[in-house]
Amino acid sequence: MPHAIQIRQTGGPEVLNWTPIEVADPGSGQVRLRQVAAGLNYIDIYHRTGFYPQPLPFIPGLEGAGTVEAIGQDVRRFKVGDRVAYAGPAGGYSEVRLIEADRLVRLPEAISFDQAAAMMLQGMTAQVLIRQVYPVKAGDLILVHAAAGGTGLILCQWAAALGATVIGTVSTEAKAELAHAHGCSHTILYTKQDFVAEAIRISGESLRRFSVSIACGVRVRARRIGDRRCDGV
Repeated sequence: MPHAIQIRQTGGPEVLNWTPIEVADPGSGQVRLRQVAAGLNYIDIYHRTGFYPQPLPFIPGLEGAGTVEAIGQDVRRFKVGDRVAYAGPAGGYSEVRLIEADRLVRLPEAISFDQAAAMMLQGMTAQVLIRQVYPVKAGDLILVHAAAGGTGLILCQWAAALGATVIGTVSTEAKAELAHAHGCSHTILYTKQDFVAEAIRISGESLRRFSVSIACGVRVRARRIGDRRCDGV
């Protein structure tokens, strides 16, 4: 019988229960997934503590990757044995689970289960920010907050590949090195430097190219750069 980490009441880590579960055959439009990896995210703690309430009992975890074990009626895009990943809904802390087929993406062989389970939420966040909220293009100068975080590292690499110049805010020298290694051209230690003043210094006369300021996982007080407010989320 497969097992899952189940939460019956909210609280600290002690409420995480390793529990045997029964997983039914997939219904119409569903897939039964044998999970190989589950993503861990801070929102899982919010769910566990009740800060973001969930109906009890529940299995936490919003990301996962594994192999299709069975398919339900009307599932056409996947077959048994396919390698897949997803981001939501909750239920990722389980060895086997049911999930709607339309929540899955097929994995290329070059991407491991571990990589897929760790990148889905961050990767989709990055995609929305630089391809939908603001379509980053060659020649843009962008400011990424928390540039050494999960989403920030993807943003730096992606934006650099698109031809943008990336300024990233980080909290430590070690994180600055990490951001530099992933496409960040300039880093600002916001714990020691005023990021607005540094951004102005780095950009020089190119303030008009400040296209987007993207905050990833940190709260940054709205500031103005010169006579332009940084757009973004």
